[in-house]
Amino acid sequence: MTPMPHDRPPTDNGQHGPGRRQPAGPGDTHSGSPNGPTGPGRKGQRRPGATRVRTARGTRGAIRRALRRESPSTIAVLANAVDFTAMRRYESFPFADHARYLRQVEGLLRARAAHGGHTTVTLFDPAAYRAFCAEADLDPDEPTSRARYAAASLATNPTLPYEGQSLGHLIAQLLDAEEHQATLERAVQVLASMGECAECGEDVASAALARAGQAVHALLRSAGPGRHHLVCSVPTPAGSLIAVLHVRAEEPEAPGSSPHHLPDDDREAFRATLAVGLSGTRPGGVVLRTTDTDQRDTVRGWAIRDHWLSPLTEAQVFSAYCTDPDTGEPLSPESGVDYRAGFPLPRPDDDRRWTSDG
Repeated sequence: MTPMPHDRPPTDNGQHGPGRRQPAGPGDTHSGSPNGPTGPGRKGQRRPGATRVRTARGTRGAIRRALRRESPSTIAVLANAVDFTAMRRYESFPFADHARYLRQVEGLLRARAAHGGHTTVTLFDPAAYRAFCAEADLDPDEPTSRARYAAASLATNPTLPYEGQSLGHLIAQLLDAEEHQATLERAVQVLASMGECAECGEDVASAALARAGQAVHALLRSAGPGRHHLVCSVPTPAGSLIAVLHVRAEEPEAPGSSPHHLPDDDREAFRATLAVGLSGTRPGGVVLRTTDTDQRDTVRGWAIRDHWLSPLTEAQVFSAYCTDPDTGEPLSPESGVDYRAGFPLPRPDDDRRWTSDG
């Protein structure tokens, strides 16, 4: 059967047959002319003003929402009432009550998370903010200046992602991280001032950090499975360095695998603080508190002596924990806590180069 003209398929010779859409010329694009491609002769089509603009992946609105989801946000939060009060000096700061401010911040975090957005949270330091504005020649009484400070502070301040946790818990984590960072910086400054060994020429800081790493490994290996809370305290001329390390230790799944889960920031601050103690003659110490499966705690202790950790006796551990450090008065023992002597830790193989006089 010979096809009729209106049944004939469009040709591919560059010309437009009856079944092929005619291209719009420059004057036809969104012209709204009744004789154009959107006129009444095009049944079922809307006028350009009523048509949503579409792309290969969807509407413009959908693409913008996708971009918002993939664009990270930053919130710098005023953690305490003192910092909040310091910011109230600026007329552009819109908040009058710290508790309400925190509720608003948490609401904003939840709203962004509900729309699939990723938000990084850090702490807002009013003093650092003033210094930032002075250095960048910004007006501190402008919202855009606060936004720029929040973005810039990501490079230097501890940060955490918002993952649905309460704002109070998030702030507590940030404050801990800030303290660990400050401790690490102070310890690194002390180590950097030690220079080289007068006898062997080795960098004292590098050697002390390596030795501290060996000490932490020996401690955790001997402590075994459980939840461990370690505190290292070392006095310095600028004040005591105190570092805390939380460790969850399990039975290794395979021979040679590490059973310890160590947060990087905590580990580095603890190792640097211990290295300061091991590098000289400062009378520091380490306390290990272990919680077993029955939720009972065992406390052990070591003194930093002769460039290593020397175990304390049970009586010394009890006395250290049950004596008020300010008054010297005895304190009642904690319920559910056993006080035990520290276990001996094998000294490293390179122990001969660490003499008692440094």
